[in-house]
This record gives sequence, structure tokens and C-alpha cells, in this order.
Amino acid sequence: MLYFLVAIAAIAGLLFGYDEGIIGVARPLLVKDYPLSQFVDGFMSAAVPLGALAGAIIAGRLTERFGRRRVLMGAAALFAIGALAAAAIGAIWQLVLARLVLGLAIGVAAVTAPLYIAETAPLSIRGALVSTYQLAITFGIVASYLMGIAITGDGTWRSMFGLGCVPGLLFLLGLIFLPESPRWLMMHRGRTEAAASLRRLRKAGAAIEAELDEIEAAVRSSAKASTHVSDLMTPYVKPALIVGMGLFFLQQLSGINAVIYYAPVIFEHAGFGNAQTQVLATIGIGMVNFLTTILAMLLIDRWGRRPLLVFGFLGTAISLLLIAVAVLVPGLLPEWMVIVCLAAYIASFAISLGPLPFVVMSEIFPLRVRGIGMGMASVSNWGFNFVVVFAFPLLLESIGLAGTFILFAVVCLAGVAFTLVRVPETNGISLEQIEAHLQTSRPLVELSARPRGETV
Repeated sequence: MLYFLVAIAAIAGLLFGYDEGIIGVARPLLVKDYPLSQFVDGFMSAAVPLGALAGAIIAGRLTERFGRRRVLMGAAALFAIGALAAAAIGAIWQLVLARLVLGLAIGVAAVTAPLYIAETAPLSIRGALVSTYQLAITFGIVASYLMGIAITGDGTWRSMFGLGCVPGLLFLLGLIFLPESPRWLMMHRGRTEAAASLRRLRKAGAAIEAELDEIEAAVRSSAKASTHVSDLMTPYVKPALIVGMGLFFLQQLSGINAVIYYAPVIFEHAGFGNAQTQVLATIGIGMVNFLTTILAMLLIDRWGRRPLLVFGFLGTAISLLLIAVAVLVPGLLPEWMVIVCLAAYIASFAISLGPLPFVVMSEIFPLRVRGIGMGMASVSNWGFNFVVVFAFPLLLESIGLAGTFILFAVVCLAGVAFTLVRVPETNGISLEQIEAHLQTSRPLVELSARPRGETV
């Protein structure tokens, strides 16, 4: 049941990747029917992160009140409705509205799906299982790119948008058969229902009493705690908020979504004039993203979060600087080096900056404010996603591709310092032990593993 739950919850990531990537593929066909100004084009692309920002703002409250599973069911319905609406538009403003709806679903699911997986996963493989959400995002992006080859011809952009309804309905259907998070049940309905959920999620005959005792103790210790947004600024929660929001800030300003949205444009600026070459190179980049994310899943619970973050930030910074040099000094590096450097950038991101903010976000917040804490971290994610995607064409026009990539590289170098100073190593530490450490008021970065049941 656990792996079925993870597979279903990860469909939220697939839909995220597909709905974000498909606009770049469908745009050349769409503009034949609906010519777009640069402003409308930018806003249409940025409608998804803008809607997701609104979804992130409300997701925390919804998950705390209604539970993780039911909120995901609502998001699944919005995915299906948004996809059908995008396929049936009669004016461009209707497409913007449909993509805002899709963004709302993505924003809610981006908080709730990693939370749902983290609260149901065993300690030993929690990082890998939460990372399936990011893996599904990369798969969705590749699927959207492949649509550019599989579906061609005038008006076929409607089919591209409409196909997003299929995984949305599968997502909704699968959730019907899943249990609620045992941690949410313990907090709202008591030990009996939490135990029933946990038994469905663990191997037959597995001892669950120790895990239930730890969850119940954490709930009891925070029984009088409120769940207002202002509680995130209390001394023992604020360090978690800084890490959660900071990682997503750095993730987005590393430039990843600008690269995903505008990969064909980047190849054009780098000297690849043939449209088919641009599409094939873009698909290749998507495959690198997908395959390296699989590698990340294998390493997250072995190497730990901090080493992978440092490796990822350094790799993205170096790759971006090399691309900037290639653009600034044409002929200094062969054109194929641009593809190699861009692939290295994507690989560095996918093994680190892609999955880890979602993993760390789902681990570091105390149970009582986990939903709203993750919601606020996602506000950082989607707010800066919108800024980067909307501003990228303007940056290209003002400071050029090289200047833009240098700016992103500086952010990545700042990420190394942030990781070393602020980000804790959560590998091998239960959610309840992380919460107990926060309550000691010691720096979060000093978090270390302790035997199960030992107090701090």
C-alpha cells in the first residue's frame, strides 16, 4: 500500500511538470490561431506559477483542517477541469484563466503531496520516497516535450492541453483507495484511527507501536499549540521557516524554470538555428533531468541532504559560468560544449536543488504547523518562480543570455554558503526528533541523529 500511495501522490508532480512544460511546446502552434504580444506571452507562461502562489497560500490551512488525502482529491479535480478548459478556449484570456486554475491545483498539490508522502514513509527511505514527487515533475516535463514530436499540425495544441485531463482523473481515482496520513489522524481523530492507517502502510506483521508512541508523544507535547501563520515566527519554528523558504528562493533563482520554459530560445541564442535541432536538444535536456533525478533518489538517504546541496550549488554555478563565457566569446568553445554545459547544469540541479527543497521542507516543521509551514515555504517557491519566468525574456533583452546566466550563477554560489550556515542534516532522523531539537532552541544546523526515543 505504501508504494501505491507514493505512486499516486507523485502524479501531482507529473501534472506539475506537464502543465509547466507543455506551454513551451504548444506556443508555436497556439500563436497561429491567437497572435500574442510579448507581455501576454509572458503572462500566459507565468499564469501557472501565479496560480500556484495562490494555491500555496491556502494549502497549509486546508491540509490542517481537511486532511492530506481530501485536499489532494480537490487538487486532482482542479487538474482535470483546468486541462479541459485550456483545450476548449475561444479567446486567449480563457487560456490564461485555465492556466491559473491549473496553477492553483499545482500550488496546493506541491505542498500536500510531499507532506503526505513524508508523513506516511518509513524513516530509512523517507528522502527517496519524497523525491518521487520531483522525479514525477521531470517525467512530466519530458512527456510535454515529446508531445511536440508526437502531435503536430495546426490546432493540435488543444489536444496537448486536453491530454492533461487523463492523469488528473487517474490521480483522483487512485486517491479514493488510499488511507489518510497517520500523523494527521493522530492529531485530529486519535490513536485508533492512526493505528489503522499505519497498519495499512507497513508490512504485514510489522511492529508499529513504537512509531505510534513517538507520534502520539509529539502530538501531546504540542496539544496546546495554535496553528496561526504568526506561529511560524516563534523562536523555535522560525529557523525551520528560514531554511524552507531560503532553499526554494535559491532553487528558483538558480534559473531552472527559465531554462525549462525557454530551452529552445536558449539554444537559439547559443547558435543553434535549426528548429528541429533545438527541439531534440531540449528533449535531451529533459531526459538528463529525469535520469539524474533517479540517481538523486538513490543518494539522498545515503549521502545525506547537505553534501548533495553543496555539490548541486557548485555544479550549477560552474556550468552557468561556462555557458556565459561561451556566449560572450563566440568561437571560444565549440557549440556542442553549450549542450554539455547545459546538461551538466540540469544534472547538478536534478541531483540536488530539484528534489531536496521538497524533502527538507517536508521534514523540518513541527507537526502542528507542518501544513502552514510548508505552505509558506511554497509561497517562496512559487513567488520567485513567477518572478523568474516573467522576467527572463526581459533579462535576455536587457543584459543578454550571458549576463542572465552570470546572475543565476552568483545565486548558486550564495546557496553554498546558505547550506553550510543554515541547513541541517535530516538524514536518518525521525520527524519527531527534528521537532524535539527545534524545541531546545539550539541552532537548527546543529541537528544530529539520536537513537529513537532519546530526548534532546
